Amino acid sequence: MNPITKNNQIILHNKPTLNEEEEQVAQKIIHSGWLAQGSEVKNFEKEFCHFLGLPEEHAVAVSSGTAALFLALWALQAAEKRVAFPAYVCSSLRHAVAMAGGVEVLLDSSPDNPNLNLEQLEQKTIDLAIVPHMFGLPVDLSPFKNLPIIEDCSQAIGAKVAGIHTGLRGTIGVFSFYATKLMTSGGQGGMVVSKDRILIDAIRDYREFDCRNDQKKRFNFQITDLQAAIGRVQLRKLPRFLKRREEIFQRYCSNLPMLDIVDEDRLKLSPIYYRAVLRTKFPQQVIAALDKKHIKAIVPIENWELLGKPSLFPNANHWTKTTVSLPIYPSLTDDQMDFIRQNLMSINLGFNP
Repeated sequence: MNPITKNNQIILHNKPTLNEEEEQVAQKIIHSGWLAQGSEVKNFEKEFCHFLGLPEEHAVAVSSGTAALFLALWALQAAEKRVAFPAYVCSSLRHAVAMAGGVEVLLDSSPDNPNLNLEQLEQKTIDLAIVPHMFGLPVDLSPFKNLPIIEDCSQAIGAKVAGIHTGLRGTIGVFSFYATKLMTSGGQGGMVVSKDRILIDAIRDYREFDCRNDQKKRFNFQITDLQAAIGRVQLRKLPRFLKRREEIFQRYCSNLPMLDIVDEDRLKLSPIYYRAVLRTKFPQQVIAALDKKHIKAIVPIENWELLGKPSLFPNANHWTKTTVSLPIYPSLTDDQMDFIRQNLMSINLGFNP
């Protein structure tokens, strides 16, 4: 038995990185007697603005990434408008567009990477778009100066395009702090940001649903001080988290065919590594072989998870059949990483590094 997986210890595919600091701030909030939205939420918003290089008051913390998406769509008056987004993506985009009353327009992925096909985005007649930065690989949105765009940065906090953080190129940026994301605010949480203060003020007004005397219809998308306190600790740790993820990713790259941005784009695009995506022609065989060694890996988006018929989105369908997501998180040890890499090197991947 290898000492890395002795006693059937499993190397998980993903897990949050939490320790005594998060526990201490959570206890402090519990003992304070104030759990709901309050000063911790306000400070979380301010610190998130500082991280992105935005003026204070240009971020709104909300209950989830999906809530952030809905509020962005609501602020851009998406009802009955044609909203483009990729078929190769989390289903939360579809749910948010439906809740906002938008008309979905599904697009294929790029043939070169899992991000949205920008040529299709140019060709389609649409009113606005949601553009995710898949797996932490940023999308250059500079050609789309006149199209309202919501940047979905759920997998790309800290990624940059030409030195500017993702989330600041589009009209609105949305972020998720779900348990398996780059940082968490205690399991759920999200953030909406924009350089446009009018949009942000409208979203904040919508969030403040209770005790209002104007008869406007709103909904409770508030985050709690307990969540925000954990989120603030995680945000302080985020640069270290991102550095560790890059170290792990580069270690994988030394021997394995990993999905990354191409070299000619590196002067402009600065990715982060939310996922360590392995290229392989045999994803299910790779996953099964790793499972026998108590290593958990997944297909990042399965064929059945596509938001449209696979035959209509050939590039997206291709990515479902040629990728495996490997463990990559700050608490993954060097020994665990090397154990994963050594096992992969003995498997026929169908791709060369």
